[in-house]
Amino acid sequence: TSLLLMAGIMVTVGLCRRLTRRRLRFHQRLCTFLLEMFSTFQICACTNELCLLGSVEPKPHTALTLTYGFTVLHGLTLTGSTCNPCGTLQPMWGGGISVKMGGLKVGAQFVAAVLARVFMHFIWSLEMAEPHFGALSQGCSNPMQTTEMQAFCIELLFSVVFQLTILRVESVNPKYKVHLIALLITMLVYAGGNLTGAIFNPALAFSLHANCFYDKFLSYSLVYWIAPSLGKFLTLHVC
Repeated sequence: TSLLLMAGIMVTVGLCRRLTRRRLRFHQRLCTFLLEMFSTFQICACTNELCLLGSVEPKPHTALTLTYGFTVLHGLTLTGSTCNPCGTLQPMWGGGISVKMGGLKVGAQFVAAVLARVFMHFIWSLEMAEPHFGALSQGCSNPMQTTEMQAFCIELLFSVVFQLTILRVESVNPKYKVHLIALLITMLVYAGGNLTGAIFNPALAFSLHANCFYDKFLSYSLVYWIAPSLGKFLTLHVC
């Protein structure tokens, strides 16, 4: 049921993206906003569901396999979208897009994060699958299983590694590139998923752990917003 749900989300988002390109191609800002919003919604909604499947046996093989598989699917179906505020900083820093357009994309990403959270809560309330039972009563799932400083360093390091890899594989054939990125993300999740969740995406972090941001805003914004953003700026400085 969970796999069918995620497949349905991806098909629906694909149709919405295609319709947006056809109907709004002459309205650049609105088209950009909607495309980024739909794409980020797909990643956030599917990752929310994947988090519930993390306890499915055999652990962690099932979760890692699904992470790799759906990351490949995201890469193949969401071409042209960053779905990550940190990824939007690069073209803004390099002058590829204006600050206004970059802010528009970041806004779309956080709007999508909230919409995905609300949508998944509605789906979980229907209790269509066993992992959905009790999902709404968890509150803050507390992804930080280490000290705040260690969590900050982990998310910072993972962000640097991820962003450097993205820059290095730009010239790689797209059909191989998505697998390389998916493999890297899976390895990072395996290495640090049990400590911080290995998210290194501010919008996705907010969608996954919104309740934690409400409870401990300063510590969670430091680890899941500032650390990956700082990692991106360090990457841009090095390159």
